[in-house]
Amino acid sequence: MTAVAASSLGFRHDTVSGGWLRALNRWTEILSAVVLAADVVVVFLSVVFRYFLHDPVDWAEEIARALMIVLVFFGAATVLARSQHVGIDLFRHLLPAHWQPALMQVSHWIIAGVAASLLLSSTLLLVDTYEQTTSIGLPQWLYVYPVVIGSLFMTLFGLANALNGPRRVVLGTLAACVLLMTAIFGWNALVPQHAIPSGLLLAAGFIGGLMLGVPIGFVLAFSALLYFLSDPSLPMLIYSQQVMAGTDHFVLLAIPFFVLAGLLMESNGMSSRLIELLLRIFGRVRGGLGLITITATAFFSGVSGSKLADIAAVGGIVMPAVRRTKQDPNEAAGLLACTAVMAETIPPCINMIIMGFVANISIAGLFMAGLVPAAVMALALGALAIIVGRKINPDDAFEKRTPLLKLLGGALVAIVMVGMIGKGVTSGVATSTEVSAFAVVYALVVGSLAFRELSARAMAQLFVRSASMAGSILFIVAAASSVSFALTIEQIPQLVSTAMISFAQQYGSVMFILLSVGIMIVFGAVLEGAPALIIFGPLLTPIAQQLGIHPLHFGTVMVIAMGLGLFAPPIGLGLFATCAITGTQVKDVARPMMKYLAVLLVTLIVLVLVPSFSLWLPNRLGL
Repeated sequence: MTAVAASSLGFRHDTVSGGWLRALNRWTEILSAVVLAADVVVVFLSVVFRYFLHDPVDWAEEIARALMIVLVFFGAATVLARSQHVGIDLFRHLLPAHWQPALMQVSHWIIAGVAASLLLSSTLLLVDTYEQTTSIGLPQWLYVYPVVIGSLFMTLFGLANALNGPRRVVLGTLAACVLLMTAIFGWNALVPQHAIPSGLLLAAGFIGGLMLGVPIGFVLAFSALLYFLSDPSLPMLIYSQQVMAGTDHFVLLAIPFFVLAGLLMESNGMSSRLIELLLRIFGRVRGGLGLITITATAFFSGVSGSKLADIAAVGGIVMPAVRRTKQDPNEAAGLLACTAVMAETIPPCINMIIMGFVANISIAGLFMAGLVPAAVMALALGALAIIVGRKINPDDAFEKRTPLLKLLGGALVAIVMVGMIGKGVTSGVATSTEVSAFAVVYALVVGSLAFRELSARAMAQLFVRSASMAGSILFIVAAASSVSFALTIEQIPQLVSTAMISFAQQYGSVMFILLSVGIMIVFGAVLEGAPALIIFGPLLTPIAQQLGIHPLHFGTVMVIAMGLGLFAPPIGLGLFATCAITGTQVKDVARPMMKYLAVLLVTLIVLVLVPSFSLWLPNRLGL
């Protein structure tokens, strides 16, 4: 059981089509990396021209957004080619074993069908908007062509995946899918007075996709597709229009930029030097390895914004030290997963950016609101780590010792980077996207000059990896946008608002927050975190504001609750990823990590009951 639902594409080496598809994927990866680099340059230069030369570049934001759409759909295609879109296959494995090949094959057909439908819809959108221009006179097709081409590539990779199986299973599942879709939509067309409601098809597609183990982004896109197909009043082109609209926002560029900055920091040696320095200083303290894990995760969260990138950076260095000093790797992996929950609100966290974006909350305010709660959770985890931990000999933790001057230099360069990001976000001088572009350039230039550990080839691979990670994350945001559109038509926000306000009037605003926290924990586990924020953030935040709950406080505890679900056993995808990175098993890690999860849950309840933890710093800074 893994955190990735789809199986490997496994292009056949003995076929022309397989080789051609591998080459297409490689060139798509390269193009995605080039587009990411170009986007960094555009945003960085626009900041330089605006703030230093006092000569704003009017077209920079439009070009940056157009490049981001290329990055999202091309990056998502490369992730599909490598079968690395995240999903949950736990539910599918609860069904009989002899069903598994057919169920997996059905999930492949769903992915291919969604990609082909997105291709058709985006082509219709391209024809409809071809003569239109943007607000500054750029042609509208500049935004639509990437969706068309990216969905074409996804269709090719999806079909290759679907066809790469036993002929009997491939044809049988295809026939079953076609018959089912024909029956559903034929019934709706022939018996309109008893048609299956669009909202029911939306829910069925969502639940069915999750049960089959379809990757989360395609689950969302599939459920929305069923809704659009079942409602004849909705032109098909609106489907791709809504998917594209989910990523056509300048603020979301901060996500790939911070991911890239974190990977650069990890690869050029800054992370390893800092952790080794911490081990030398605090290694002999009781529970020293645990304290270092907590500190290092908090520190790297101040750069990358991606929890999995933080876990990879910290776990890749701490876990070998754990094994060399004969500590329990399962205990260490459990604590590492819990530190990711603790660091969810440390800026520039990706999920804070998403929460601020979808719920219309100040992202700078959320960044500051999350710092004190993160510190409280870090102290709580640190106290427990000291209680249950043991002393180690730091000399046993490393095969060879790095000279102290190099360690201090690496730590200084990293600290300056974190300080630059924090100052840029809090000062209001630049947006989070602009700060993230500066962080990339700093990590690239200063890190390379200081350590010279990145070759040109390794640097290119980092851009490819970052583009793929960003494509995977932002495709989920894009797909969730189409679901949000369907939910709005179904008036689900109004229904949820009425029910939740009634609940709050009966039990109070505190119980409303606790219920919201419970919802986020459950759906954070089921939906891989970010989609839960995208769906429930805009639904619940306006209700919280009506009840007098400060949006910064509400947004902070929602993100923490989402993180708790994401890394909690038995189905939290973050925990599966942590175990994969640390070389441990979920069944072995779950038990020792329960005490850390219990501490985090108690701390979260305290944070809910005492809003001052979230609001003190934003109030001091006037945010």
